[in-house]
Amino acid sequence: MRDYYEILGLEKDASEDEIKRAYRQIAKKYHPDLNPDDKEAEQMFKEATAAYEILRDPEKRSRYDRFGESGVDPSSQGFGGFGDIFEDIFDIFGGGFSNSRGRRGPVQGNDLRYGLNIDLKDAVFGAEKTVNIRREETCTTCEGDGSKPGTSKETCSRCDGTGEVRYAQQTPFGQFVRSATCDTCEGTGEMFEEKCDTCGGSGKEYKNREIKINIPPGVDNDSVISMRGEGEAGEKGGPPGDLYIYISVGEDPIFKRERNNIFVEIPITFPEAVLGSQIEVPTLEGIEKFDLPKGTQTNTRFKLKNKGVPNLRGGGKGDLYFTVVVQVPKSINKKQEELLLEFSNGMGEELHKHKKGFFDKVKDVFK
Repeated sequence: MRDYYEILGLEKDASEDEIKRAYRQIAKKYHPDLNPDDKEAEQMFKEATAAYEILRDPEKRSRYDRFGESGVDPSSQGFGGFGDIFEDIFDIFGGGFSNSRGRRGPVQGNDLRYGLNIDLKDAVFGAEKTVNIRREETCTTCEGDGSKPGTSKETCSRCDGTGEVRYAQQTPFGQFVRSATCDTCEGTGEMFEEKCDTCGGSGKEYKNREIKINIPPGVDNDSVISMRGEGEAGEKGGPPGDLYIYISVGEDPIFKRERNNIFVEIPITFPEAVLGSQIEVPTLEGIEKFDLPKGTQTNTRFKLKNKGVPNLRGGGKGDLYFTVVVQVPKSINKKQEELLLEFSNGMGEELHKHKKGFFDKVKDVFK
């Protein structure tokens, strides 16, 4: 595996946002659904996903930065064990060390990741979506056996069915015996009389599948829906991997969301602000009537309780906050102008007091 930072095209001091942005760009470019039957694109997508899963987790990233891939290998028995020491020795003297465990047993299939874009309405109320994915499944011709139906398998003559071969190597510290996966049978311990024509002996084939996803109410950007067993097929009878749906919620032209609260701006007229009025407030569930008090100032914020987004883990809803903005007309007719002048003249003394108070405060600032 190449360096994870190199795979994502990042420097080692990259921020979390830079890591996320780089992965999304690569995943979009090389996603198997967009590049069917393109093995190179598929490999790039898998490498990028593997790199992102490590670098997005601060703890795993820290171990990777310190110890490299061995620091995040779940099969590793710890850093600095005998395997690491012997591997360093063989590397120094031109050899190599493989911590092979012999013939391979059942292995769980790879997990899959799918990015799903939804709108705010689906995020708030939940929805059922259908996605198309391309994944490795057990070969239907050989049922995962790898051999051509009607033919047999025999024990590998190179490793005698163990799935590994051993080598003796002389070093200044003495003779060491190392083992490696058998390159003839690739660790299976068996050889095919004839490989399956459909899968070429791998026991797997690619299939396009439609998967139904139930999106729960209250999801947000980067929410993850886990679907057990919907990943790629396992090996040697191992269970399939899982499918992870990463949610991305699009911007709404009216509502703005912050966690479980919703924010919206509502234009009102000057007479509505001065005299008060019953106005209509758009909510996620429809229109609500609201009695605007007299003398409401522009940019005043009001709250409608429990009119926000449901809590994803249960326990009520957020609130809806709406801000009223007084709209000033750009043009008025002669009669409207006369009425406004009459209104302004009638407010003369009170306006004078407000202006005087304001400029007195300004003078105090510059004293």
